[in-house]
Amino acid sequence: VDQVRELIERVNYSPIRGRYKIYIIDEVHMMSQGAFNALLKTLEEPPEHVIFILATTEPNKVLPTILSRCQRYDFGKIDPKDMKAKLKEILGKEGASYDEEAIDSIIDLSDGGMRDALSILDQVLAFGGNSLRQQDVLSVFGLASTKEKVAFLNSICQADVVNTIAKLNSFLSSGIDIKRLIGSLLDILKDVLIYGRTKRIDLCTVLKKEDAEDLCSRISAKKANQMIDLLLQTQINAKSVSNVRSLFELTALQMCSFFSESQDEPAPQKPAPSKTAQALEPAQKPIPAPVAEAPKPVVKKEEPKKDYDPDSGDIYQGDQPPSFLFEDSSLASEKPVPTPKKAEPTAAPQKPVEEPKKEDASKEITPPSSAKSLSGEGQAISLDDDTVVQIMVLGAKFKAERHALLTRWGEFETMKLDPKCGDAAALLAQARPFCLCQDALLINFNFTRLKERSNLKENQKVLGKLVEKVLGRKVFLFGLDRQDSNRIQSKYFGLSQIGKLPRPEDIELKLPR
Repeated sequence: VDQVRELIERVNYSPIRGRYKIYIIDEVHMMSQGAFNALLKTLEEPPEHVIFILATTEPNKVLPTILSRCQRYDFGKIDPKDMKAKLKEILGKEGASYDEEAIDSIIDLSDGGMRDALSILDQVLAFGGNSLRQQDVLSVFGLASTKEKVAFLNSICQADVVNTIAKLNSFLSSGIDIKRLIGSLLDILKDVLIYGRTKRIDLCTVLKKEDAEDLCSRISAKKANQMIDLLLQTQINAKSVSNVRSLFELTALQMCSFFSESQDEPAPQKPAPSKTAQALEPAQKPIPAPVAEAPKPVVKKEEPKKDYDPDSGDIYQGDQPPSFLFEDSSLASEKPVPTPKKAEPTAAPQKPVEEPKKEDASKEITPPSSAKSLSGEGQAISLDDDTVVQIMVLGAKFKAERHALLTRWGEFETMKLDPKCGDAAALLAQARPFCLCQDALLINFNFTRLKERSNLKENQKVLGKLVEKVLGRKVFLFGLDRQDSNRIQSKYFGLSQIGKLPRPEDIELKLPR
């Protein structure tokens, strides 16, 4: 800001010799906002004898109020031929010897900027004396020669991992920049694609004709594209990793695998028998021997781990939440498949055997006769998160009953075709018991619209009667969706970790009626 103020004071003085005083501000985008504001008024109403030239490589960083008061000129990159002619002219005036390859390397590094090219030329001449050599340019800026990079690609094409790693270590020990090396390899592969399609060396920017023909004979267009994609991905990953060397070594090994001939061969298959051999085989079928019925596997029940006892009166202080929250809900979908018995031949007609009575006829579910189809809209019931957490705390005592309910939940599938309660049974069949306590049952749906339909007041009576038939007692029913259950579980776990879960004996549920 102080320098801008000094500039404004000098602007008021008229030029002594010329007609105009010209001020060139380079890299103007580096000015602070305060400096821009101090200069703004002078740019709005400059004296007649003053011309400001603002130079920048990033005009997007200049304030719009400054840009709107300037005449803008966008300069493009200088043609490489013009840059080469200018560099030769300067080297001739300096009386320095040079290599053509060294000038080409400087032009590549400058990326079309003449000022950058002159700066690079000064650095290389200061390093190598009064001569410009390719090796000096490569040493100063950590580059590899085209010959070395072509040899590196040839070792990759031969899938020679030892030679590839050796050349890579040689590059790195010479101080070569890996990011620039990746960029130069991309240029070479681009030339391979161009020459492979056109056979015109004048369109290539890096390779000579001999190198282009050699690489095209080794690298197909498909493999070249694979290598380009891998190198581009490596360029992106190099910005976020700490060890770029290991990343590039892995890239080189993966490129070697593109050319590796060792592939997993399929297992040899047995030759199919000829028709003659099949005809010679006797057409006798083996008589199956009677197979004894396999004994049923004995399932050993694991001793349940000691869980939180809600009657102990203590605050839950475990590292993990009660196990009833993580029980597998797939038990409800597993239905026992009856194994049909094989019919045994009888020697003589026997008396018909009476069908044995069912052991527990009370478990048969009779749909309620007063059930009606579910409503799609109406007043909905709601529970706050604290009440749901209280139900989860009380549910630790009813873990076994919830497990039994989970195994019988599939019975709603058999009730879906009943005209009186099929709609309600179909809705319940798409849910799973989430938590059960003495007075309430939480069920979990995968979709929000199903949860909303189950929580309508008009549907609670029908759904409650079906659940009462399966559970054996009347409970308050409330539906949750995935977002609700995830949110409640996170809250439950948080309270559990800090020991702030409510005590079961202190909980008094207030459920809607």
